[in-house]
Amino acid sequence: MKILAIQNRMGIGDTVIFLPFIKALYKKFNSPISLLVKESTKADQYLFSTDYIDKIIILERDNESNIRHGGLTGIFNLIKDLKKHKFDKIFIFNSSLRFNLIARFSKIPQIFQYPLFRKSQQHIINAPKKFMKEKLNLEVSEDPDIQIDNLLISESFKKFQINNNELNILLGIGGSGPTKRIPAKTFLNVIDRIAKVKKCKFFLATGKNSEEQSILKEILDSKFGIYCHRLDNLTIKETLPIIKCCNLSICNDTSFSHLSAALNVKTITLMADTPLIYGNYNSKMFPIIPDGETTVSHNTLGKDKINPEKIFNKIIEIIN
Repeated sequence: MKILAIQNRMGIGDTVIFLPFIKALYKKFNSPISLLVKESTKADQYLFSTDYIDKIIILERDNESNIRHGGLTGIFNLIKDLKKHKFDKIFIFNSSLRFNLIARFSKIPQIFQYPLFRKSQQHIINAPKKFMKEKLNLEVSEDPDIQIDNLLISESFKKFQINNNELNILLGIGGSGPTKRIPAKTFLNVIDRIAKVKKCKFFLATGKNSEEQSILKEILDSKFGIYCHRLDNLTIKETLPIIKCCNLSICNDTSFSHLSAALNVKTITLMADTPLIYGNYNSKMFPIIPDGETTVSHNTLGKDKINPEKIFNKIIEIIN
C-alpha cells in the first residue's frame, strides 16, 4: 500500500513533532509512509534511516517565489508529480482546500484531512491527535522517534574519541531568532559547575548566523574550549550520530532540541521566548523557563533570566 502524508509547516521541529502520527499510520497499515514536506524541514537529513518513512517528496513552494509548486501552475505540477507515485491513501495534516483539490485531481482514492477552512488556532499536537482519533480511532501518545544506523554511531565514537567514563553533552547554542539564543555566559556558568564534579566533553551545535558564531567563539575562546568540539561545519546528517553518542543535551529552542529528544537523548530545553509546548511535548525533554515566570510564550523575552543553577541541578538529577 502506498500512503502519503502532507505536513506543510516550515521547520525541523514542526516535522519532528508530527512523527508519532506518521509512525501510527505506519503501524495501522503496515506500510512505510511517504512525506510531502517543505525543503526548510530538511527531513531528508534526519529521516534517512527511519524505517517507517518511505519517500521524502519536497514541496517546492514558499511565500516569496512561485517555484515549481507555487501559484496556479504549481498546482498542476504537483498533481503531475503525485500521480507518478500512484498513492492509495493521503493524510493531509492541514485544512487547505488547495491540497484537497490536488489530492482529488491526483486520483488518490482515499483522502483524509483536517476539516476545511479551520486553519486558525490549530494546536500543533492536539489537532493531529483529534484528527487521528476521529478518522482512524487511533490514540497517539508516543514520543517522536528518529532512527540511526549503529555503524554511524560506532564511527562517531571512534572519530571523536568518545569515552563512556566521561559525561558527553550536546550544547545546542543556536536558535532561529535572537530572542531564543541564550548568552554564552549562561552556558559557560553551567560548564564551570558541571566540570567540577564530572569529567566532561561538550559538542557545540549551532548555525552560521553571526550572532550564533559569536556565542560559539566566546565558549571556544574560554578556558573550557579544550573540552569542546564544534559541529557547525557538519551537516545535520553528520551530526545525528554524534548527538546519539551523548549522555544528555542542553539546547535552546532550536532544531537540535527536537532532534536530540527524538534520538532518545535526555534534553534540557531552555525556553526563553517560545510557547512551552515546543519544549515539553516529549518525555525526554526537561524545560527550564526564565526566573520569575510560570510559563513561557512569544514575547516572554527571557533569555537573560535563564538560571544556570537550575540547569546544573537538572543535569545532576538526570545523571543520577
